[in-house]
Amino acid sequence: MSKKDNDQNQIPEEAVEETAEEVTETPEEAAPQLTEEEKLQQALKEQEDKYLRLLAEYDNYRKRSQKEKETAWTTAKADTIKELLPVYDNLERALKQETADEAYAKGVQMTMQQLKTVLEKLGVEEIPAQGEPFDPNLHNAVMHMEDEAMGENIVAEVFQAGFKMGEKVIRHAMVKVAN
Repeated sequence: MSKKDNDQNQIPEEAVEETAEEVTETPEEAAPQLTEEEKLQQALKEQEDKYLRLLAEYDNYRKRSQKEKETAWTTAKADTIKELLPVYDNLERALKQETADEAYAKGVQMTMQQLKTVLEKLGVEEIPAQGEPFDPNLHNAVMHMEDEAMGENIVAEVFQAGFKMGEKVIRHAMVKVAN
């Protein structure tokens, strides 16, 4: 090869440097933009995740607070009613007593009816016991008797009425159980 052929095949150094700069600048400029965009996307996803977690936490807090509030209200109502039940028991005993004064008996009967109405409005109901099968969740057996005429584990006598509010037992019925 002659020197002339070599000179013709050679690329000028300036052109090589310009091409190299263009090649190196383009990927370097493009790479930071993609990385920056990826970083922004990542940051956005992290913020969305934090937001969704915070939203879920708040929703759980709201539900828990509402449930605690309802439980507190139910418990307070049940405790108040529990304190009124001795009055119910005394009125029930007074109704069972013989009296010559009809006005007195009528007054006690009316007071008892009014108390029952108030308890019903509050959602309190008497636990059925007499003649029912014994249920330890509802009844408190204080006596046991043998009676072949009655079935097994049947409530024979109620000493004290039991009450519940919804599914919550306020006071168990005090009963005598047969067999």
